[in-house]
Amino acid sequence: MEAYTTVSGDTFDRIALKLLGSEYLLPVLLRANPKHRLTLIFSAGVVLNIPEPPREEIFAGEPDWLLGDGEAEMMEDNSLEGGVFG
Repeated sequence: MEAYTTVSGDTFDRIALKLLGSEYLLPVLLRANPKHRLTLIFSAGVVLNIPEPPREEIFAGEPDWLLGDGEAEMMEDNSLEGGVFG
């Protein structure tokens, strides 16, 4: 585990992005620094523990609902045939 000394204006999400590669890893920093969990904006000189980033990917590909262009799904919906007034 590494240490990081904050600069004035640092926030957990900015530190996560800068040091761990993603602001979505903020919970990892919070778990490693529980006594600072209520700090929104850091002053200069606070020493934080920086754990190794998780090895697994946060987002692997697109979610199922984003796959495809949507045209095939629209063609399968027969309730739209004939327009609104049938």
